[in-house]
Amino acid sequence: MTVAPNKIARRAFIAELLRHRGEALIATGLGSATWDCFAAGDSPEFLYSWGGMGLAVPTALGLALAQPDRRVLAITGDGEMMMGLGSLAVVGDQGPKNLAVLVLDNETFGETGRQRGLTAGRVDIAAVAMAVGFSDVMTVTEQGATAALGHFLFARPGPVLAVAKIAITEDPWALPEKDGATLAHRFRTSLGVEKA
Repeated sequence: MTVAPNKIARRAFIAELLRHRGEALIATGLGSATWDCFAAGDSPEFLYSWGGMGLAVPTALGLALAQPDRRVLAITGDGEMMMGLGSLAVVGDQGPKNLAVLVLDNETFGETGRQRGLTAGRVDIAAVAMAVGFSDVMTVTEQGATAALGHFLFARPGPVLAVAKIAITEDPWALPEKDGATLAHRFRTSLGVEKA
């Protein structure tokens, strides 16, 4: 696979990053964020999103507030983050120390035809996060940055946000369960708040 300079091959990057997650709960955005997490190794502590564009960060915020003793990571794309940009302000206002956000930024609207995205121009999601009260931000452009990124996302007091500049790649489909009720039940069972 050929990857553009200063762009990350997302599938391998996510698999390596998730090796650093420990006991963190993961809330994914739709599309590649869900597929990459599932391909890295399914877990009942991954709450996958199907069709809930813009909801990864609000979902993760709710989890972080409800589970203050667990680290929570939202993994989403740049298009979805732009759709739910206001959710960053809510996170900044609430200030959960156990919440991290990772934006997989390919600078396109990948789910709707790869049109040029807003982050290909002057929009800087990391700067927005800092402006609304995140404690720290990070931008990653190197494939080998997973250890540093893992520490940042899973150990740094939050809320924190990282942007990973990823390449557009053609990865094999890796699709988890699609039934939302089944996914929610599995997730809640893993937290011990619902019986199997």
